[in-house]
Amino acid sequence: MLNKDSEKNKGSKKRFEEILTENGVANGNRIIVDRETGIHYLFSWAGYAGGIIPSLDKDGKPMIIPTNE
Repeated sequence: MLNKDSEKNKGSKKRFEEILTENGVANGNRIIVDRETGIHYLFSWAGYAGGIIPSLDKDGKPMIIPTNE
């Protein structure tokens, strides 16, 4: 089944785009944008632990930047 899905999506544009990367020795942060919704996510890790959350604006709503596609 995985092979079918990967063949089907071959040549299509990536849904998620990494727009910022900050790496340390054993930790780091990335900001990832969902190109379909425009929502920004923060992925942060240290050692073997990590997590991902949507970036929020001052009102606590997800940061959404319109996509040009």
